[in-house]
Amino acid sequence: MAFIASIVPEQLKWISDRYSAVMSKKDHPNNAPGVPMVFPVWFENLQVKYLNSALKPIARYLPGTGTIEHRGRKSGKSYKTIVTAYRKGNVLAIALAHGKTDWVKNVLAAGQADLRFARREVHLTNPRILPAGYDGPDVPGLPWLAKAQLRRMAVFVSDIA
Repeated sequence: MAFIASIVPEQLKWISDRYSAVMSKKDHPNNAPGVPMVFPVWFENLQVKYLNSALKPIARYLPGTGTIEHRGRKSGKSYKTIVTAYRKGNVLAIALAHGKTDWVKNVLAAGQADLRFARREVHLTNPRILPAGYDGPDVPGLPWLAKAQLRRMAVFVSDIA
């Protein structure tokens, strides 16, 4: 019993040291002006590390989800990222609850990307970000779920070619 009691404080110190070094949401690099992170950092880490890899093979068959295919800005490497997309006519909208992530930066830099839904693939052009709380001329053309989320978070909008 004394052996276990001596290990526990060391483990607690290690856990405390490790998680006190984790940055806050306001200091996170994805948190940009007009593009706030809505989810906490721990949820983002959980999703990136475990959920995305588990869902990637079936994401394009789940309702409302798809896989956006884009190239890295610096590496040129091809990436696939799971997103929840809303479509209305030739406009596609994706809520940016995780802030301005790498896939968003990559697509904005390239000016295009491909999105796979179920058995269809669409080519995205003219990508742009509507900041949280935006109430401009682009809003009436958005799907209603994207309009609802635009009040609290930024929305990635693109035209379908």
